[in-house]
Amino acid sequence: MSVFTTIDHVGIAVQDLDDSISWYQNTFGMEVVHIEENEEQGVREAMLRVSGEDAGAQIQLLAPLRPDSPIAKFLDRSGPGMQQLAYRVADVAAAAAELRGRGLRLLYDEPRRGTGGSLVNFIHPKDAGGVLVELVQQPRAH
Repeated sequence: MSVFTTIDHVGIAVQDLDDSISWYQNTFGMEVVHIEENEEQGVREAMLRVSGEDAGAQIQLLAPLRPDSPIAKFLDRSGPGMQQLAYRVADVAAAAAELRGRGLRLLYDEPRRGTGGSLVNFIHPKDAGGVLVELVQQPRAH
């Protein structure tokens, strides 16, 4: 049985958030729906809707706030590009517990604050075929 309910977003690491937002808007016609700084994660981020009619998966652009952030380290190692695939879950703590029971390592012992008040955790890429998988529990308002 799947612990995921749907794909939430695809995270893309970028050097400059404002330039990248402009590029995605001008090139693909995407619409910005949310921008914030997450000091705990060390990122400035934007969520983009693929189209006005699409309430589904979004694109998340992630730019580093500081040189020691995970996104800065990713950019140093791999350059700009896809950094994560995020799946929505009903309860991130329960999903993490179930996945640990299946032998997977998660990056955090407890969920952390994500975009827009969501709760998140991550499956270690070595346990997910080389992909950083994010678990996202949407805020109660969703």
